[in-house]
Amino acid sequence: MAELEAADLAALLCSRVCHDIISPVGAITNGLEVLDEEDGEDMKAVALDLIRKSATQASAKLQFARLAFGAAGSAGAEVDLADAEKVARGFMAGEKAAFDWEAPRALMGKNKVKLLLNLVLLAVAAVPRGGSIKTTVTGPTEGTVFRFECGGPNARIPPAFEKLVPGDLDDITVDAHAVQPYYAGLLARMCQMRVTAALEGEIVVITARAVA
Repeated sequence: MAELEAADLAALLCSRVCHDIISPVGAITNGLEVLDEEDGEDMKAVALDLIRKSATQASAKLQFARLAFGAAGSAGAEVDLADAEKVARGFMAGEKAAFDWEAPRALMGKNKVKLLLNLVLLAVAAVPRGGSIKTTVTGPTEGTVFRFECGGPNARIPPAFEKLVPGDLDDITVDAHAVQPYYAGLLARMCQMRVTAALEGEIVVITARAVA
């Protein structure tokens, strides 16, 4: 099975992070320009509100990316699931879908936590018009299972899921958008977990569990 070269993977992940934060950072710049050019108090108030909201969103996206894509400590490190919940909720505050998280208070290997957060992104892709995402984590040490129930208008299994998550790169060009599901699959293989997606009625269910 072909895999991306390490340098290509790093470059594409950097591009993905930049893509995610360029919008809120651009909004901050626009707000500052309004403050420089406008004298009206009403417009200044609107600009300050835009700056505050955009700065909060940019910070949330960066904190999420740091844990989902970054090193997150030394080799073999464990991460508190409470920290994963905090960054996931911060990230989801800027998304269309309502978000629910059920997980025990526990430490978990960093790659499993990274996988969990990357699956949050796949869950968001499953409800492109918004709706709800319920995240459940069971068996935090042995027999770990991640489950995402994604419902909403036009809920669907993400188009790239079938090939990119398993790492099937035949006839596929992996760009900055497609690298995320590919990376989620790479993490799953590192954690010896299998990721599946199924449409159950009008709900997309994404699960990850240990390979039997």
